[in-house]
Amino acid sequence: MKESLIKRLKLMLLREDNLALVGHPASQDEINHAEQLLNVSFHKDYVQFLRMFGGAYAGLPVHGFSNGSSLGKETVIDLTRSFREQFKDHPFAEILDISYVISMDGSGDPIFINPSGHVYIGYHDTGEIRLLAESFEDLLEENFYEW
Repeated sequence: MKESLIKRLKLMLLREDNLALVGHPASQDEINHAEQLLNVSFHKDYVQFLRMFGGAYAGLPVHGFSNGSSLGKETVIDLTRSFREQFKDHPFAEILDISYVISMDGSGDPIFINPSGHVYIGYHDTGEIRLLAESFEDLLEENFYEW
């Protein structure tokens, strides 16, 4: 990720009054284990985020392994497995099987990263998927605002 984005994230997320937004940084062992369980390779920017912030709120909830208390306890493993099972008969089931779910929108639709690093949302009511961002970094750039 760009150094300017990392700096913005650190300034906001590591403030004393925002600690509920940030989890514990992920270890490489946790990352490797999750990639094996899900049969995916996490994009380097997502890994960098996990290694710095764990699961954290960055304009949208980004789930990792140890999330900030405001995000809930669902890990990227939990979300991915749950959505793969829930949507196994949906048109976008094939892409979910090779992707990993990092978040949900307010309607419970999965936000996931595919093997190319593109970020999509899958709509449970229509079975459609829509590109949200070309990359995880772009997703954060478009959604993260300091307050």
